[in-house]
Amino acid sequence: MNKKEVFALISLLDDPDESVFRQVSTKFLSLGQQVIPVLEDAWEHSFDTLIQNRIENIIHQIQFDLIKEALKEWAKPDNQDLLEGALLIARYQYPDMDEVKINKQIAQIKQDVWLELNEYLTALEKVKIINHILFDVHNFSGNTTNYHAPQNSYINNVLESKKGNPLLLSIIYTIVAQELEIPIYGVNLPEHFILCYVDVEMMGMPSADGNPGNNVLFYINPFSKGAVFGQKEVDAFLMQLKLAPFAKYYEPCSNLEIIKRLLRNLIASYEKLGYPDKSEELRGLLSSLGL
Repeated sequence: MNKKEVFALISLLDDPDESVFRQVSTKFLSLGQQVIPVLEDAWEHSFDTLIQNRIENIIHQIQFDLIKEALKEWAKPDNQDLLEGALLIARYQYPDMDEVKINKQIAQIKQDVWLELNEYLTALEKVKIINHILFDVHNFSGNTTNYHAPQNSYINNVLESKKGNPLLLSIIYTIVAQELEIPIYGVNLPEHFILCYVDVEMMGMPSADGNPGNNVLFYINPFSKGAVFGQKEVDAFLMQLKLAPFAKYYEPCSNLEIIKRLLRNLIASYEKLGYPDKSEELRGLLSSLGL
């Protein structure tokens, strides 16, 4: 479609007939990302509130469809990079965010940790270094004041504000650790999210005594500035919630499960704030990741 045809469609955006607008909207959606700059230019040069609102809705739908398709591709087993997954979710609310800046922020944290590491450190000593860099040098902390706020679930916001919920702090912690080949993984605990430091040699091996988490050396709570604890504390937490000690509550979870939980957190946040449309859209993104 050439520019003249696109401008002809834009001229129809103020048509009061809803059926005409639906046809125009469908055509724009079929054109996809390439038409966004033209629509943004039309928005800037329009003084009609109806046209501006309709343009905003079309652009949002195009961007939403792109994220949904990208998440479907990301969900394939070989594509589940944790940082990319978190960026895709952030793109839902911040389509124009500076991803180069985000990568630089992560790289800086990683470099600061790397400078303190050496091959003679124990697992616990490595975690102490990560804790020091993240929570003392870069001043990350749990957002206890606005715990359920949606901004706690967007990686760009958390990197900027230095405050997040347990899941997003864990995601940043995990990304940094794994890029430095430190075997730290997420643990999908009910009503909380923690990390575990894995014995790589034992990873994937069946438990000899039937106890879950046998390949885990210890657990880490990024929401409490990287506090380290053992299986007994997980046992006690589950007892407090009156939940059975299923193995999945003690063992590493996949990046796919982490991103699904990130979406569920956002759905709950927007529902608390009274934004059902956003919650419904996020359910659509969640469905794109499969059951």
